[in-house]
Amino acid sequence: MNKISILLFSLFACLSLSAQTAKQVLDKTAAVVSAKSGAQASFAIKGDQMNSSGTIAIKGRKFHATTPQATVWFDGKTQWTYLKKNEEVNVANPSEAELAAINPYSFIYMYKKGYSYTMTKKGNNYEIHLTATDKKRGIQEMYLVVNQKTSVPSQIRMRQKKGWTTISISNFKQAKLSDGIFHFNSKDFPNAEVIDLR
Repeated sequence: MNKISILLFSLFACLSLSAQTAKQVLDKTAAVVSAKSGAQASFAIKGDQMNSSGTIAIKGRKFHATTPQATVWFDGKTQWTYLKKNEEVNVANPSEAELAAINPYSFIYMYKKGYSYTMTKKGNNYEIHLTATDKKRGIQEMYLVVNQKTSVPSQIRMRQKKGWTTISISNFKQAKLSDGIFHFNSKDFPNAEVIDLR
């Protein structure tokens, strides 16, 4: 009985250590990605609902993403989406799942509450598996691939109700970004119809 107790204690200690290590990697990645001055990267999204690529600038919770189809500004609360084909701007207050579908870096805030996580090493990367502890969360499951040396994420796969979406990230670099680039300026799009969906 004593050997079984020791074995169980060792098993739980290993599981606990793995969770702590996964959290430490996530914390470090979040710190790198959410640098106060800002950061920029290229991305490609593949999934049932969307296939696109483009560039993104982020600063804290704010982001500005550009693809051939659309440009998106998010100032931390309000999101403006300019659809080039329709010459219209949709204004909304997006949900967590909607933000994650557009901003590959939204995980840096999501993981802190409502998710459990495990981690494995794959080559020069860590792969962190996040699972929602609340079935009402918009994203129930996520895999995050992070470089061991730089703590920069290279891929995010997330499961929503409609299936899996994969976001590949490249050319990540920190940059000094003005807060103005995260807010839609109607003067730059004088012919666009603004539709408020809030």
